[in-house]
Amino acid sequence: MEVLAQLKAQREFELKILRKNSFAERNKIEKRHFGYYDDWLDRCEFGPRWLQVDNIAQIVAKEIHDLNNNRYKLIAYCIMPNHVNLLIESLRMETSDHQGKTARYPVTDTLRLLKGRAARASNLELKRTGTFWQHESYDHVVRDEHELEQVILYILNNPVKAGLVKEWKDWKFTYVHPDFSTW
Repeated sequence: MEVLAQLKAQREFELKILRKNSFAERNKIEKRHFGYYDDWLDRCEFGPRWLQVDNIAQIVAKEIHDLNNNRYKLIAYCIMPNHVNLLIESLRMETSDHQGKTARYPVTDTLRLLKGRAARASNLELKRTGTFWQHESYDHVVRDEHELEQVILYILNNPVKAGLVKEWKDWKFTYVHPDFSTW
């Protein structure tokens, strides 16, 4: 997609010309560009919207829950018409039988597995073949309790921000773990 390529090129350009090798400055650029990307996704103007079909969203939700307590502790998610926001706490795998190029990177490996399982089941349901997920994804390490709260609120309110519902609890495919559900 041309829009994605433009956003990626702009982000890479800004990171390249960054004079200071400052984590804070790099983080600002990453967050700003995530905002651009997210706004573009929320408009749902381009690309497939398979996740707006209830049975497809249910497949994705099932796959997310199936890996809970095995690969990660599930904190929150929101399945939007064209993307998924997911917050997990990765479980460190001391003895891993995982193989392949992502095996040494537990979060990457887990997302590869999750996306692969959800894509296969969804494509079977849709009676189609081919790519289901956009290649690009955005991951971010949550560093403290304040940031954790901000990310949870962001995920829960994504359908509100996109104008799909008035309150996050009205969105059918939003989940927050009971330990974090005080909102």
